[in-house]
Amino acid sequence: MLEFVSETGSTNADLLQRLGRGEGIAEGHWLIADRQTGGRGRQGRKWSDGAGNFMGSAIVHVGFNSPSAASVALVAGLAVRSAVEPYISQGKDLILKWPNDVLVGGAKMSGILLERTGYSVVVGVGVNLVSAPSLPDRQTCSVADVGRPPDRDSFAIALATGFREELGRWRQYGLEVLLRRWVAAAHPTGTRLTVHEAGGHEVSGEFAGLDPAGSLLLRLADGTMRAIHAGDITLTR
Repeated sequence: MLEFVSETGSTNADLLQRLGRGEGIAEGHWLIADRQTGGRGRQGRKWSDGAGNFMGSAIVHVGFNSPSAASVALVAGLAVRSAVEPYISQGKDLILKWPNDVLVGGAKMSGILLERTGYSVVVGVGVNLVSAPSLPDRQTCSVADVGRPPDRDSFAIALATGFREELGRWRQYGLEVLLRRWVAAAHPTGTRLTVHEAGGHEVSGEFAGLDPAGSLLLRLADGTMRAIHAGDITLTR
């Protein structure tokens, strides 16, 4: 169920277009590109397409009995973290940052972009396996910086397998179990975070877990709790 192309604009855009044409694509089908000329991250950012890195997208079909489509972001984050973990040197701090970034030592190693059409969610994943872009607003790293990088195709197989298993747990055990597992893989409770909201507004506080719907809980300086449903999150040093 792994489909490889040498170059495309965006694997997410390709799958969305194919679904829009009515093409029947099975859940778990991955479209993986050697290079992307128009890869995208969250909030409209460009995703670097360094050769040898992983760039691919998969489809999840959300049924009436599935947990919320938004929680697929948490499922994807767990799957990516599990896929990179065997290649990270022992003692390195490998954590999740809400909703689905994988960080090592505070530096971003991967990004995930979810886009929905009808009852399907396209999950785009980029992982810095051999190189990481230099960005002005955040630290980045690759697997090669902190461990032994896998070849792209072996990583693709491991990620696809792990993602399928995570989706099975998500459907079988529901959101509550998913949230517990995600929090256990994230930065510790009490970690200082800053949320950059739409319009340029910022709010800071301490990580206090997730609410029952999977939103980020932020404890503000006055002790009140605020649920964050969207925004760009940074760890405050």
